[in-house]
Amino acid sequence: MTTISDENGIINNFAKEPQMYYAEAPTTKEQKSYIVWGAIAFLVTAGSVFTAISVS
Repeated sequence: MTTISDENGIINNFAKEPQMYYAEAPTTKEQKSYIVWGAIAFLVTAGSVFTAISVS
């Protein structure tokens, strides 16, 4: 942790910054997986909404 004192004697503590890295683009296999999981999530949500509407 970095500690800095200014001219008035006030102490400031700064957290250690994490190492930065660049994100990598998803592969085509990962993109297809995202589409499948998105479709499953949509069906579950639509089914839940349909069930709630039909019960009420």
